[in-house]
Amino acid sequence: MATLTDTPLRYGLVSRIFHWGMALLFLCQFASAAAHWALPRENALLETLWSYHTTLGTTLFLLVLLRGLWGLSQLSNRPEPEPGLLGRAALLGHLALYALMVIIPLLRLIAAAGGTRGLSYLGIEIFAPRAEKIAWMDAAAEWHGELGWLLFFVVIGHILMAVVWHNRIQKDDTLRRMA
Repeated sequence: MATLTDTPLRYGLVSRIFHWGMALLFLCQFASAAAHWALPRENALLETLWSYHTTLGTTLFLLVLLRGLWGLSQLSNRPEPEPGLLGRAALLGHLALYALMVIIPLLRLIAAAGGTRGLSYLGIEIFAPRAEKIAWMDAAAEWHGELGWLLFFVVIGHILMAVVWHNRIQKDDTLRRMA
């Protein structure tokens, strides 16, 4: 039976649910962003995909905070990192993922706080609409989008490292520990 907590041999059930559940949600989030970028404005598919972007982004932000707290509580239980340069690169890659997963939604929250549309999450008003936007806060929305694409490419790198480097070249058990 799967243990809830992490062990030196394998990530626990909670860590794996966070990882794979959030991976699926990020896939949906990236699909909505790609549709927003690629499809014509008056498009039913775009409207459908874009309609959940804010709610999903807010959900992901809350999940990444919970996942971060869980991860910190499991640090001493987790598998040892790879030694040397590759281990440091993996650590930096994971830190970049987490930093972007926190910074990107924070930028959108700043933009929403200073914007004319406000922000609601699951029917709860987080920020009321403003009569006039606050320019410096509104500018955060641009960084939100640009860093979102950076996150997309960092995630692609993460996947490639897991599949190509660990699974195909090293033939180690990295993927099995997270499966």
